[in-house]
Amino acid sequence: MDLSLVIPVKEESENLPELFKEIVAALAPTGYEYEVIIVDDGSRDNTWEVIENLAKEYPFTKAYRFQFNCGKAAGLALGFSKAKGKYVATLDGDLQDDPLEIPKMIKILEDGYDLVSGWKIRRLDPWHKTWPSKLFNLTVSAVCGKRLHDFNCGIKAYRCSVVRFIDLYGDFHRFIPVMAKWQGFRITEMPVAHRARVHGVSKYGVSRLVSGFLDLLSLMFLKSFATKPLHFFGLLGLICILIGLGVTGYFAYEWIQLGALHVRPLLLAGGFALVMGVQFISLGLLGEMMNGNRKRTYPVAESIEDSAAK
Repeated sequence: MDLSLVIPVKEESENLPELFKEIVAALAPTGYEYEVIIVDDGSRDNTWEVIENLAKEYPFTKAYRFQFNCGKAAGLALGFSKAKGKYVATLDGDLQDDPLEIPKMIKILEDGYDLVSGWKIRRLDPWHKTWPSKLFNLTVSAVCGKRLHDFNCGIKAYRCSVVRFIDLYGDFHRFIPVMAKWQGFRITEMPVAHRARVHGVSKYGVSRLVSGFLDLLSLMFLKSFATKPLHFFGLLGLICILIGLGVTGYFAYEWIQLGALHVRPLLLAGGFALVMGVQFISLGLLGEMMNGNRKRTYPVAESIEDSAAK
């Protein structure tokens, strides 16, 4: 299999028939052997019925339906786990991404890059989406150490090795280039066309800017301490224990010298610091015990695989 195209969708029933026509028009001339993996993220309209009909018409289709909305990251993660292609590409199901960009991205991968991210130079979205997005991308670029203009662009292309190493959950799909860069993969970007939405409504709002920055903090923490939680919590614990020992040691010395011990707020604070130190170290040890034992499962209610190209 040359290419796996992963498309997470939510309530895009009006867009999918046209999207499939565009995919065939873009990929058929390339001669690639490809599959299209659709993940329905808990749609409440007739999106799944449309997907079932499309799967009958296009035998290269695989499809999975979540029982309820799990988020774009979960949809991508499931699609990545099912992908069989040497290259994996993603795009959104709202027709704002042009499938004609995918062969161009694969050419860049063949030149030696591991991930190509789309860059919507002329973005057809209102200002209250574009300006927060610019601020977000500048911040993420500074943290990542690699300047990209559009980290959250839906259209991307990867070598299969990249998606095998990316652990997606929550809303971490925004940071796939960041995680790939930190794991030593070569990433770049390519200008892509962006089209106005014709059917349906956007699933994103301004509020995602706040959640995006919080997710970035989480990612920074996980980068440093995901595989060694005791290093973080243990350090906090040792600091608390040293403070507690210093305070209680002072009062112990005073007791030995004066033969009396007066309970004061500082003594209580020292005792509290000792207790917190033990708690932090215990938390770190529990994190070490749990590390590496996570197994992600997804609430797949229905799937279509039999008709997919082998």
